Formats: sequence, structure tokens, C-alpha cells
Amino acid sequence: MSGALLAEPLTAQAFAPFGDVIETDGAPDMLINQGLCGRFHDRARLDFSDGRAGLSLFDAEARRWPCRIAMMERHPLGSQAFVPLDGVAMLVSVALDDGGRPGAPRAFLSRPGQVVNLLRGTWHGVLAPIGARGRFAVIDRIGPGDNLEEYWFKTPLTVEGPQP
Repeated sequence: MSGALLAEPLTAQAFAPFGDVIETDGAPDMLINQGLCGRFHDRARLDFSDGRAGLSLFDAEARRWPCRIAMMERHPLGSQAFVPLDGVAMLVSVALDDGGRPGAPRAFLSRPGQVVNLLRGTWHGVLAPIGARGRFAVIDRIGPGDNLEEYWFKTPLTVEGPQP
């Protein structure tokens, strides 16, 4: 698999086969704290085969266009959510499974503040903040077993970003 992809805007509808886009667009599901806080309730399909949910912090170096994707990985035992702490946009490259390897890849560019939850078993590129270093809270499965599979492309993919 080789070639170039164009990163498309990250929307809940386009990303649904791969996971969830978590954001505070629209009206909240309910108001709490004496009406001073909107709650956007249960927005991610967190899924763990066993173990427990863990919260880790990641500190990732900035990426620039064009981005090179040499490898995709997946986590067969649990979903994985990325919560940007610095408001930086991120490139999210994903693919459905095709016989134990990534199928046709897609690339999405988040808006600052959008959160993604990758479904269990979804092939994805590594964490890639765009334009600035980014810190992320990551919610994923903690437990025994091999929860990481990698696939290295013979020819790396290139992802182009939107032109200014």
C-alpha cells in the first residue's frame, strides 16, 4: 500500500466506523451544578476485553505537512481515547482491518479541542499533533496480554494537509 492521502476534516459521521469524535458542539444533554455546567453525556464507546481503564499522559512532538506514515498499530484488547490538553490539532490516520492488516487508510485532521476514541481493533497511525508539541491524556486498557499489533508499510504513506 502506498500513495498520498489528503487529510479531511474530522467529523463524527465520517469517523464513526473507526471510533468516536467527542466534542461539545450543540446543546448539552443536561445542565448540572445549579445550571452552570453543561454535561455532554457518555460520548465514547469505551470497550475493554478485560483489565481496567487507565489514564496516562503523553507528550508528543509536533508534526508538519506532509506527514509520513510508515506504520499503523491496533489494540485488540481495548479502545483508546486521545484527549488533547493543549488545544492542538492532531492528524488521525485510520484503517479498518483487512485480513489482519490495515485496509484502505483514511486521514482526518481534528479541530483544536476535539477528542477521538479509537474502537478496539482499529488500525491507526501514531499520535501526531500538527504544528505544535502536544500533551494528551490517553484513556486505554491496562492489564495483562498483548494489546499491541503493528503493521509496517513497504512504502510509507504520505498525508498532505489543507493548504492555507
